[in-house]
Amino acid sequence: MAEIICVIGNKGGTGKTTLSHMLCQGLGLLGQRAACVLTDTSREPLVPAGRRYVLADARTRDSLTKVVDKLRTLENWIGVIDGGGNRTEMDRKLYALSDLVLLPFRESHEDIRTVLRDLEMFPRAYAIPTQWPTNPWQREAADRSVARLLGAHRDRILRPVNALSSTKLLLQKQLPEQLPTPLANACRAVARQLLEVLEIDFIDHNEDTSGEEQDERLSPAEMPMRLVGGARRSH
Repeated sequence: MAEIICVIGNKGGTGKTTLSHMLCQGLGLLGQRAACVLTDTSREPLVPAGRRYVLADARTRDSLTKVVDKLRTLENWIGVIDGGGNRTEMDRKLYALSDLVLLPFRESHEDIRTVLRDLEMFPRAYAIPTQWPTNPWQREAADRSVARLLGAHRDRILRPVNALSSTKLLLQKQLPEQLPTPLANACRAVARQLLEVLEIDFIDHNEDTSGEEQDERLSPAEMPMRLVGGARRSH
């Protein structure tokens, strides 16, 4: 059966849709078969041409049921459901059917307070910092806020996804013919992290083997809340 990842959260503007598409693009670049599932009724479907993943429109209750049922029949697929914001009841439904739940949040104190409530509401979910500042001073301040306000849930906080202006290209209706290399690298890094959490083995054929440390995989000490205790799986 396919793995189902849901990207949810009570607050809008945290980067749920961007993260969903980055994750799917990264999974495709790592040779994984992925589907990005649209449930946000305020958004229009995108054009699939040129993407490393398939798109599914599930903006109605019936269509969501059909898409999830179809995914569950597919072996070695990963479905990423973009949950949209400010929809608590939908979030509860997606949480119940998911194998992995992500709660994106940005550096503002409002985002951090909201994700804290969501972590308490959804005990199997993981928080993931998105659009995280790359300026050293801003990054240090943001990290301090997370440590202070979310310290009790530190085992459920994934590595940040850094701010990158080119991520907006993934949300264009028609994907450009070529995506910038930094964007592709960022998508792969997100996908590697989530595959590690799901304990799915993969091979990154584009990984730098020049001798510099490029491995974004989580070490055993850093791994939050292992989902499975058995052997690793291959896709």
